[in-house]
Amino acid sequence: MNKGELIKAMAEKAGFSNKDAATAYEAFVDAVTEALKNGEKVQLAGFGSFEVKDVPAKVGINPQTKEKVDIAACKKPVMKFGNAYKALFN
Repeated sequence: MNKGELIKAMAEKAGFSNKDAATAYEAFVDAVTEALKNGEKVQLAGFGSFEVKDVPAKVGINPQTKEKVDIAACKKPVMKFGNAYKALFN
């Protein structure tokens, strides 16, 4: 399912127009992105949580030259599904 298909499914389930569903989708993504940029964790009960994790610096190896390469520390957004949501699939 891609973004357009998701928006169409949201519109059908909620009884919205595709335009309204697209607006709701964009608002959701913007709100989560803004919260993560501010260092907040977003928890959706029964679904999962979004947060930003720190990835420490490390030394990698270039597979073509076998040369060691320093990889800088960074932050990455992660999504962790809740146990109740995972249980739906088992």
